[in-house]
Amino acid sequence: MTPTSSSPLPRIYLLAGRDKRVSHGHPWVYSNEIRMDAEAKALPAGSLATLHRVDGKPLGVGGFNPHALIAFRLFDRDGAGVIDRRFFADRLRSALALRERLYREPFYRLIHAEADGIPGLVVDRFDAAVVVQANTAVVDALIDEILSAIDTVLAPAIVVVRNDSPARAGEGLAASVALAKGRLDGPVSVRENGVLYAADLLAGQKTGWFFDQRDNRAFIAPLAAQGRMLDAYCHSGGFALAAACSGASAVLGIDSSQPALRLAGDAAAANGLGERCTFRRAQVFEALQAMVDARERFAVVVADPPAFVKSRKELGTGLRGYRKLTRLAAALVEPGGILFVASCSHNVEVTAFAAEAVRGLAAAGRSGRVIRAAGASADHPVHPHLPESAYLKSLTFHLD
Repeated sequence: MTPTSSSPLPRIYLLAGRDKRVSHGHPWVYSNEIRMDAEAKALPAGSLATLHRVDGKPLGVGGFNPHALIAFRLFDRDGAGVIDRRFFADRLRSALALRERLYREPFYRLIHAEADGIPGLVVDRFDAAVVVQANTAVVDALIDEILSAIDTVLAPAIVVVRNDSPARAGEGLAASVALAKGRLDGPVSVRENGVLYAADLLAGQKTGWFFDQRDNRAFIAPLAAQGRMLDAYCHSGGFALAAACSGASAVLGIDSSQPALRLAGDAAAANGLGERCTFRRAQVFEALQAMVDARERFAVVVADPPAFVKSRKELGTGLRGYRKLTRLAAALVEPGGILFVASCSHNVEVTAFAAEAVRGLAAAGRSGRVIRAAGASADHPVHPHLPESAYLKSLTFHLD
């Protein structure tokens, strides 16, 4: 059993000279910055511990995993801080107050890990339902306290624990999905920018919905008015349905997931957009190439793929993938049209993504201008000392 910090906690010591970064606000400590003595190595993954400089000065309380690259994640800079249900409830209330200032309806990411003060935790809210992801060993160990805090603050009717994120493997955690509270008889509704969507909280990608693209969908949708729109990697119809609702004359969504396409079709019908929306199952690169060969053109093309780069060793291949995707997508944009391309690969830097997108445009023989560069919506805040957590990157081009 992992103790809460109300009981005496083990001490973790930094190596000499390795305290500057964390002292200045960074919430992570890497394994090569810690004195990994026999006592530290013997601690179970997910232990709460206090972090100390080499001279013994406490730097805070956090979660420790001797087997992970990021070995210590800081929860509280008060060395006497208590990490328990009350702590989590306070962080939840703070995050909730911000979201209620940002959004009129209860559909958003409520907790975005470090940026909301709970490293390793994701909580997405779907009105009376919430989806929880524990992506680190300490959050996994404290999940009962966290669920109790969520119940105290939100009293949701439904709680789904989606512990199937790839991030868990790096913490030595197994994957699982469980309905922790309530009953689910099918997809739940998501209301966003005036559109009604459907999300599968148990089996959909990630937590069932991509709240991070909310602002980008709102920007792109009216640009498709009166024209044809293509949504590549459409998932359950996020960009496609937003465009149709904003007056696109015809929308085509392509994805390889039949369950996601079924949700998109059902949502199109629910919004009275069924006649203008077509959803097709296909491998996206093959489908784009076939449309290029057929000389099809669209007023707006959206290319929002899953992560092409899931680890640093995939960087070269992934960057070439973004270049090829941009080349094919750009070839399908009519003169004067709009191209939106995105990357959710946190291993891809903004400058590298932009460079590959520009190369893709050149390879397609197209020119134009960037009219918007954006990241995730405001319910996905970025910790000021973790710029790498700004994983989502997007460029919107107006093409000649």
